[in-house]
Amino acid sequence: MSDPTITRVEALRPRGLRARVHLSRGEPLEVALEALERLSLGVGDSLPSRRRHHLLNADADVRVRDAALHLLSHRARTRAELRRRLLDKGHPAPRVDACLQRLEDRGLLDDEAVASAFVRDRLRFRPRGARRLSAELRAKGIPAHVAADVVAGVLEDQEVSEGDLARRAARQWLSRQGQGVLRALAGDARSPETQKARRRLRAYLARRGFDGEALRTATDAALREAEESAGAG
Repeated sequence: MSDPTITRVEALRPRGLRARVHLSRGEPLEVALEALERLSLGVGDSLPSRRRHHLLNADADVRVRDAALHLLSHRARTRAELRRRLLDKGHPAPRVDACLQRLEDRGLLDDEAVASAFVRDRLRFRPRGARRLSAELRAKGIPAHVAADVVAGVLEDQEVSEGDLARRAARQWLSRQGQGVLRALAGDARSPETQKARRRLRAYLARRGFDGEALRTATDAALREAEESAGAG
């Protein structure tokens, strides 16, 4: 029995990037037009089992690449984040890994650039300590040594210290508190209300990765601001 041949290629809506390939024998195939172009297949060409296998492989490569680019179009992602999402969508690991390597080779995946942008965004809007920033990068799949280098590099580039960030975080916390909390912070250190308010402030800073001297200086600065606010009130 002769091999089936392609009798018609029907572009599918809405964007026409996929096609239904009608055959002289057997069920039609739905594949990416790009996959047909890669194999230079069109109407009249035969489709033996080996060529059919290559066509379906090319289509799978296109689908995983398009899924990756769609995810990247929404926001930058680390290689590990993108890999996890693609696996969750059911794409097989070997195909995903090959796709990610091609994207990286083309400069479309850059963990260090993503990490740097993430840290800069944190410094601008949600200050964190270096320890917390490194932990957040590691959670995104960035290796520990890369995370540490990126955080240190951004801090140096921005000319900002751990203490600066801690004081900025403390000011943000103060700005969200009512007058009652500010008065408690500025009150008698032996007062239960004052102790509770100060514990809340220190716990907030600690959760954001600040400790040691940075935490102490930020707490002291926040207490002075609270005293000034309470005096002004």
